[in-house]
Amino acid sequence: MKTRKLFARPTLPCVCGVADGDLKARIFRIMTQPQAQDTFIGKKLLLGAIGFAAIAGPLLFGLMMGPQVRAQSAQAPQAAASPSPAPLPTFDVASIKKSTSGELPWGPDFKPGRFIERAQTIILAIAVAYSVYPLRIYGAPGWVNTEKYDIEAKESEAVAEELAKLPPAQAMEKQALMLQSLLVDRFGLKVSHQSKELPVFALVIAKGGPKFHEAKPDEKGPDVGGGAGQLTFTACPMSIVVTVMTNTMHQMVIDQTGLKGNYDFTIEWRKDQTMSGMPREPRGGDPGSDAAPPDSSGPSFSTALQEQLGLKLESTKAPVDVIAIDHIDRPTEN
Repeated sequence: MKTRKLFARPTLPCVCGVADGDLKARIFRIMTQPQAQDTFIGKKLLLGAIGFAAIAGPLLFGLMMGPQVRAQSAQAPQAAASPSPAPLPTFDVASIKKSTSGELPWGPDFKPGRFIERAQTIILAIAVAYSVYPLRIYGAPGWVNTEKYDIEAKESEAVAEELAKLPPAQAMEKQALMLQSLLVDRFGLKVSHQSKELPVFALVIAKGGPKFHEAKPDEKGPDVGGGAGQLTFTACPMSIVVTVMTNTMHQMVIDQTGLKGNYDFTIEWRKDQTMSGMPREPRGGDPGSDAAPPDSSGPSFSTALQEQLGLKLESTKAPVDVIAIDHIDRPTEN
């Protein structure tokens, strides 16, 4: 598969082992855990995004696993205390252990027949299970964001065969519900959905209008490619654009352009800066070496956004659907 580099500020390094039916988990992993150096994003990632770009409007893509997950997730906290709601589907067996191996983080990752998370924090599993970006999870105790765990949960052969017959999106929805059940059972997790007024950036059309055109009907996409200081969007809706911006800026970006089509455009800005204007992290090596300094020519991202695309970012506040963690315990290990 042809992939291209999408640079982002470093957070947790992650190894992206991906199976073909694993699109939504891959999107989540890439959009929430940029690599320490580069993050890769390709056609599969974006194709999987289209079906679940609807949390709080087109705020994010890649984190909405369908209305079935959202409707049933509210039942998960009750499942531990009351048998009245319809029971969530469950994994057949699951192993949860504190991570002590020192290996590189892996996951969260849905693979055929199982869910894997290694050397990762529980906040990421919660985000996958409840279809939200981690920035929209509130009330978690500190250990949820710092302590790392190894989780491996397997489905029964019958369930795995059933999921294999479903379209990938539906299979992912059911697996997300299984993960909710696991978190309720082993972590005592209880959550509630809330709406909070939060600071966000609104992507709007600048004076003079957009400077790009709608993709041709027969054009293959969506796809995103690029590298340091450059991104190319092919046949992408604005929901994908604001999600890429949300991830790389580490600030929530919402779409207020009113543009409803799929679009082609390229944006280029200073290679030594991220979208947020922060200096790009050095790539390592000897600080005293004769390596060429990063290219500091070109406009800032905000200037490029307006001059090249006819768009701009405005600071504002907006109601955002968030997940509140009402209760969670350290897991029972096995």
